[in-house]
Amino acid sequence: MKRRRSPSTSPSIRDAPRPDPDCDTQERLRGITATASRAKLRRAHHEAHDLEAALAKLDRDVETTMVMREMDDPRETYILGRGDYRNHTEKVTPGVPSALPPLPVGAKANRLALARWLVSPEHPLTARVAVNRYWEMYFGQGLVKTTEDFGSQGEAPTHPELLDWLAVEFMDSGWDIRHMQKLIVTSATYRQSSGVTPQGAEARPGEPPAVPWPPVPLVEAEMVRRQCALCQSGGLLEEKVGGTQREPLSAENRNLGGRQLRRPLHGAERKQDHGDALYRRSMYTFWKRTAPPPSLTNFDAPDREKCTVRRARTNTPLQALTLLNDPTYVEASRALATRVMREAGASDADRLARAYELTLGRAPTAGERDVLLTLLSKQREDYRSDGQAARELLSVGESPVDPDLDQAELAAWTVAASTVLNLDEAVTKE
Repeated sequence: MKRRRSPSTSPSIRDAPRPDPDCDTQERLRGITATASRAKLRRAHHEAHDLEAALAKLDRDVETTMVMREMDDPRETYILGRGDYRNHTEKVTPGVPSALPPLPVGAKANRLALARWLVSPEHPLTARVAVNRYWEMYFGQGLVKTTEDFGSQGEAPTHPELLDWLAVEFMDSGWDIRHMQKLIVTSATYRQSSGVTPQGAEARPGEPPAVPWPPVPLVEAEMVRRQCALCQSGGLLEEKVGGTQREPLSAENRNLGGRQLRRPLHGAERKQDHGDALYRRSMYTFWKRTAPPPSLTNFDAPDREKCTVRRARTNTPLQALTLLNDPTYVEASRALATRVMREAGASDADRLARAYELTLGRAPTAGERDVLLTLLSKQREDYRSDGQAARELLSVGESPVDPDLDQAELAAWTVAASTVLNLDEAVTKE
């Protein structure tokens, strides 16, 4: 007979509840999901941070400008009685002067229609004004002397047929500005001598006898630096088109000939650029209207406080001082001296002829050659006896000094090159 086991009050192992495998799996899945979510969240956070940084950099790099948009419901405009904004008199609507061709039939009178009207073939004024300014830029005086006024109060053109032909040519070329510049500078009119003879003065149409021609003007302020300091020297000009503004090398923040200017000019601290930015065209120069660049102001550049149609033309000592002492032109003289010493022979006369060819496009006269050779001999003697002065002169600017050239010789030729760059022909429109 089998004995029965007595029941026990303590639970057996088999009676103990077993762990639910589904529950354990769910916990593990939840942990894995949570970990993956945190990793995914971190990655998303880093990506968002990188995108925000890229957006901020884009905002800094991309230039912005204000854009105007036509209102859906244009506001009504009135003539104000005695200028009082509360006194509305006659209502006015958009339109064009009655003396000029009207807007196209059916065109909405807005800014886009006005822009198209200004350059339409039927509109004669825009092209005439433009080519007259180009003519004035090269000859010092436009075909219409009153460049700022083509109306009934202005002067009549001296050569109306020429003005009409140039205007039509400008429009037919697709408003190609470069084409018009090439057309003018390659014309027989531009290539003739600017010297005035008694016969030429008497034969000048529309003027009494013995009236001199207009004075030969200086090149525009923005072109002086390019013509004298960059293109015709040692190839310093940076050809890049477009981009941000530049702060040029100037006497305001630069050591010049061993003398440090203690206080910036015009009460404004300026921080110059470095590298290729120094040698960009003057049109990229940073301009602050309350403190314009002195090197441009000295050459009659407008202050940009107001619209200037016709610039004043002056001839002042400040212009000569700028060309002789501004670091930009001192550095350009060194670059020109380096170039002629490399390209021309060992003869001083050959080097001087090369400097004249690069700067003025002609050979020096016998008198000019003798004067400059005497100056060169005197400067060579001075710099050989004073090496420190030669080093100070050659240190102006940031372009590297050629170590293969004799420093005293290079300094002497720098002075001679500066003299050539300061000749009247180099800065005027002969």
